[in-house]
Amino acid sequence: MIGQESVCCPGLAAAPLDEDHAADLAKVFKALGDPVRLRLMSMIASRGEGGEVCVCELTPAFDLSQPTISHHLKLLRQAGLIDCERRGTWVYYWALPDVLEGIAAFLTTSRTAGVGA
Repeated sequence: MIGQESVCCPGLAAAPLDEDHAADLAKVFKALGDPVRLRLMSMIASRGEGGEVCVCELTPAFDLSQPTISHHLKLLRQAGLIDCERRGTWVYYWALPDVLEGIAAFLTTSRTAGVGA
């Protein structure tokens, strides 16, 4: 699973990835590589830091069965992008901001003067 320590500096353009970091990042990008999971991630992350969303709010946005949505959410959880908590019959999901910030930092490249101008 990805943690903030495994998706951090140096960024993509700073140094080559070692095998372990590459494997961890591949799991994240594979999870985000599906349009349904990408939409689910967006719906959850758009709640902001500390925000959460009930699965009952996510399911109606898709023309998919509830078990299929749950499967996609499970894959996002396994990739370390979201977490959840069961409350009664409903499950509430939230994004893990440290992980998302780590991925963003990894993908960010610094531009040097005169490059790309």
